[in-house]
Amino acid sequence: MQTHHWLLLAGGLIILLLGVYALILWRRVWRQQAERLNALNARNDRLGDDIRIIAQSLLDKQVPMIEGAIRLKVLLDNYEGPRNAALDVSILELIYDQTAHIPTHQGWKDLSRAERKLHLRLMDTLERDHREEVEAAARALSNGPG
Repeated sequence: MQTHHWLLLAGGLIILLLGVYALILWRRVWRQQAERLNALNARNDRLGDDIRIIAQSLLDKQVPMIEGAIRLKVLLDNYEGPRNAALDVSILELIYDQTAHIPTHQGWKDLSRAERKLHLRLMDTLERDHREEVEAAARALSNGPG
């Protein structure tokens, strides 16, 4: 065999090996994409369950209205699954925005009595003015966000 035949054969073998290597890499990418999609679906399932539980707890008065509205808004912000197009949760965003400045946990404990009363008055006003809307959103979410 002549030299150029050997070179063609070596070139063909290199191309074949590179093709096999590319296929191996693509299979790895496809597997990682499938794993990522499965993880996202599992996350959305957990969030959907949490949304249903918090919504029902709000309706059953097991969680304060303001806290339930804030929790639902945060869960919905993280939920990437299917959503009911008719679902209106703007009231949850309103409650969240109106209470975002209120400290929590140790920050709440560090407030003076007068500051706490001021925040409690705001929360009472929000609850009084928007209870029906929040409960309507919670009723819709008690069946899930989808």
